[in-house]
Amino acid sequence: MADWHWQTWQGEEFLTCDLLGDWSHGFFTRQFWPQAPETLTAALAVDAAVQRVKQVHGNRVLTPADLPNPATTESASPRAEADGLLSDRPRQALWVCSADCSPVLIGDRATGQVAAVHAGWRGTAQAIVPVAVGRLQAQGSRPEDLVVAIGPAIAGAVYQVSVDVAAAVGRTLVPETGAEAADEAVVAELLTRHESPLLADSAPGKVRLDVRQANALQLEHLGLGKAQVAIAPHCTFQDPNRFFSYRRTGEKQVQWSGIVSRDIGD
Repeated sequence: MADWHWQTWQGEEFLTCDLLGDWSHGFFTRQFWPQAPETLTAALAVDAAVQRVKQVHGNRVLTPADLPNPATTESASPRAEADGLLSDRPRQALWVCSADCSPVLIGDRATGQVAAVHAGWRGTAQAIVPVAVGRLQAQGSRPEDLVVAIGPAIAGAVYQVSVDVAAAVGRTLVPETGAEAADEAVVAELLTRHESPLLADSAPGKVRLDVRQANALQLEHLGLGKAQVAIAPHCTFQDPNRFFSYRRTGEKQVQWSGIVSRDIGD
């Protein structure tokens, strides 16, 4: 099991994971709000190029080459809409923000390239993390070289959702049930599985969903071993001192997570 550690910058703590020890990275807490990636990157690498997008709860994954060039566009130009970023050269700081959704940071031990993904239930139902892995593979990555850290997010035990939401995520994990299967059938099948991302709920039409575990299982289906994936032992909903939680407060405040790509010789 990978270890997680608190690091200190500007007198406040951010979280790192041993699996990503080859890269400068961090899952930042609410204490850094309202600082943006343009400021926070200094905690990771002072000379890295900051890259981020406008998150829309989809499954679009872009590279910096896909983004508007600030040198040739107006400063007020909108950011590209996406929920994942994939590096295409070294010294790029990729950032995603989240409150209860899962921030997922990926590193390739063979190439030094990285990805940063915002995976809420909607993005997970659209398999955004496998999409990001697929784009890494298109750049030459192999599943056996990847390591993945899933940062602080809402835990399944406290995340009550409707059966249709759970089924939307579940269909990415039990394709054998078929697209025409009823939502209840998909959920019932998943509840019988070992290491299920679902927990039963006493309320009619409800179930508990662990989006972090769903993403881990999607990665397992891609061929990544359990030792290649780590889930942070911190719940945004249950730790108000460290994390914002939209489910807890209804306020649109976020914490940032970032990772810096590197040359393999670094």
